[in-house]
Amino acid sequence: MAPLKATVNCDMGEGFSLYSIADDESLMKTIHLANIACGFHASDFSIMNTTVELAKQNNVLVGAHPSLPDRQGFGRREMAISPEELTSCFVYQVGALSGFLKMRGMPLHHIKPHGAVYGQMARSEDLTRAAMKVCKYFSTPEQPVAFVGLAGTQHEKVALEEGVKFIPEWFADLDYSPEGKLLITKTHAPVTHDVVEKRVRTLLDTKRVSTNDGGLLPLGDHVQEVTICCHSDTPGAVGIANLVKSLVDESNKSAGYI
Repeated sequence: MAPLKATVNCDMGEGFSLYSIADDESLMKTIHLANIACGFHASDFSIMNTTVELAKQNNVLVGAHPSLPDRQGFGRREMAISPEELTSCFVYQVGALSGFLKMRGMPLHHIKPHGAVYGQMARSEDLTRAAMKVCKYFSTPEQPVAFVGLAGTQHEKVALEEGVKFIPEWFADLDYSPEGKLLITKTHAPVTHDVVEKRVRTLLDTKRVSTNDGGLLPLGDHVQEVTICCHSDTPGAVGIANLVKSLVDESNKSAGYI
């Protein structure tokens, strides 16, 4: 079994106007991939601009983090939406971020849906296929746009069918059900460093996912790389991200990836 190659990602730019919920400046120094909010669950034109600049300063790859139009619920409430509406919804948001990237000569690296729609798409082939259209629309021959999602779900299945590069994601600060379902919550509860370290080491060393009943589920032997998400609004996010980054560096070095 080949060892996993891992990166660290974080959902960024999730404040609004004068309000901030995270230390984006510190987090950006730790991560490999930044998923930048595009205005529908959080962010605005000023925050989007500043967050893209932070990513450039720290050589972080930028992805779009589009959401359902639900700022009041922070995009973490499910909504009835058709595939056609979802495509338009995502084009609108990704287009906004792409403008700020173009202004700085930076490519769009990936798209990672936010919150509730991420879970809805994991279950819905039609919604996921609608999002793949957006990945392909914003791709160029020099820079194809990847899709970040959950292995073993419609995310992975449809991405492969549509010829979109798929980057499997795993969450260090969220729970998984005994069936392997990601448990998306409106607010994130505190999680200790000991718990995070055990989860991450289990994933990187055994390719198995820890569940909230104490069980372990296989990630899949076919999975060769994974990006580990640390949410910026989890209490103690900077410390968690630093811990995960150190574990990822240790694992990648041991496997000969760096």
